[in-house]
Amino acid sequence: MQRDAVRLFYSIDHSCGYFADRMARNLLIDPLAEPQQMIYERALARGFRRAGGHVYRPHCQHCQACVATRIPVQHFQPDRSQRRCLKKNADLHRQLGPAQFSSAHFALYQRYLAARHPGGGMEDPSPDDFIRFLTSAWSKTSFLEFRHNNELVCVAVTDVTKAGVSSVYTFYDPTLTARGLGNFAILSQIQLAEQLGLPHVYLGYWIDAHPKMHYKRNFQPLEVLRQGNWLPFSDRSAHA
Repeated sequence: MQRDAVRLFYSIDHSCGYFADRMARNLLIDPLAEPQQMIYERALARGFRRAGGHVYRPHCQHCQACVATRIPVQHFQPDRSQRRCLKKNADLHRQLGPAQFSSAHFALYQRYLAARHPGGGMEDPSPDDFIRFLTSAWSKTSFLEFRHNNELVCVAVTDVTKAGVSSVYTFYDPTLTARGLGNFAILSQIQLAEQLGLPHVYLGYWIDAHPKMHYKRNFQPLEVLRQGNWLPFSDRSAHA
């Protein structure tokens, strides 16, 4: 990203999605800046993410809990639990397809949100909500699909960039918890990055002591972004 070439904006304060008693605010890259895909690729390494057509990172006034994370693909080795997860899901058919609306994708998305986020304002999405949140006209986004006996059971929304693979969002059949499909999706994205010769898988943000974030620390070696530098994950680096 060229210096002084891109304008940044603050979002309005809004309720935090992780802590009910906190307000959140994002730093947004000008959505009209061109070329947005190239800007996004460079911004990933600076802790930004994509949601819909917006590239953002948390920039809250009174909280710095969100810490960007990524997996260095070349050094990743699955642990025993992750190897079991791979074996357990070896019967799934994996396919990388276009990021577009379909009735099968939307039905699975609805089921997932209803089970995993009840009462959070996301459990009754419209088709437009699905499209606005997961896709973008400018991003190189794919749906990494997993099927069992030809039935769609999991979708990992995946951005493929020169900087690496970015795990945008994953939704899956909430009745198949024993399969560990969320972890399997990340393992599959690591494999995808390796196949494409890409250096990193960007996992979004780590929040210390938040139960929804515990799984990320299992993907070692994990790196966290601190004061502009990517550091190996440790209790000290994650809490600094």
